[in-house]
Amino acid sequence: MNAIQLESKFSAMGARMKVREIPSHWRQGDRSWVSPRDFAMDLRRDSNGQFFELRVPTHLSELLEVSVMQALPEERHLLLAVRNGKQFDRFLCGHDEREWFVAAVPGGASSVRQAMDALQPEGVRDALARSQVSSRKRYARKNRAFRRQGEWFFVPEPSFVADEKLVLRNEPLQRGGGKPHMVEQLYRTGGEEVYVTKRFPNGLTPPEYRAMLLNDPAAKRWGWRMMRRNPGVYARGTVRHSDHETITLPFWHRVIMNTETQSRTMARVAFLD
Repeated sequence: MNAIQLESKFSAMGARMKVREIPSHWRQGDRSWVSPRDFAMDLRRDSNGQFFELRVPTHLSELLEVSVMQALPEERHLLLAVRNGKQFDRFLCGHDEREWFVAAVPGGASSVRQAMDALQPEGVRDALARSQVSSRKRYARKNRAFRRQGEWFFVPEPSFVADEKLVLRNEPLQRGGGKPHMVEQLYRTGGEEVYVTKRFPNGLTPPEYRAMLLNDPAAKRWGWRMMRRNPGVYARGTVRHSDHETITLPFWHRVIMNTETQSRTMARVAFLD
């Protein structure tokens, strides 16, 4: 891994990037690496602002092959590839509105455009086709097919009618333990009820929650709250987030999360409402 070369690619698009090795620990009993087992690509912040950080356990430092598959400095985006033997992970790194971002990309993208396509879920691709959005505008935050704020797409559903008695006000919309997007009016259908706390950001089903309390009664004091996992969600009104410009939805829009959770590195992250 050539850290200097990687850092220069990020620098060309106006970003800082650091590679940090983390000591690995070997567990003799079952002969496996722990703390940590895998690498991580993340965004951190210091006195100089945001920077990208690739954290590499020492037992992987000689095994990982890290490269930039494509860089578009003028658009402030690049596609990073990390290979560990047969395991191949991709990350789209770039700038969106006010902040830098990193998104795990599912599938076999080899360019920035392919990565952006891979992050658009089926419902969004269908909306793009119906609305005949040009290739030039399909990655914009606003076009005829959708509005986008961060990882969330809002697809227009002008004929949708919600039961006003069940419409929630100022509700959080979040993925796993991420910072929530606050929605002025939100309506949900279906999904799975789960108990959520900081220790279990993706939630436990009622049977899992009861088993947890039987095993550890003190867990009852962990500040649980009921949420729905992977529901059908519709939004109307303003959608706010500190990292993004506020958007306003004048009528109901279907809420769809990007496909990042389909990647290996994000497979355990849930859509919570």
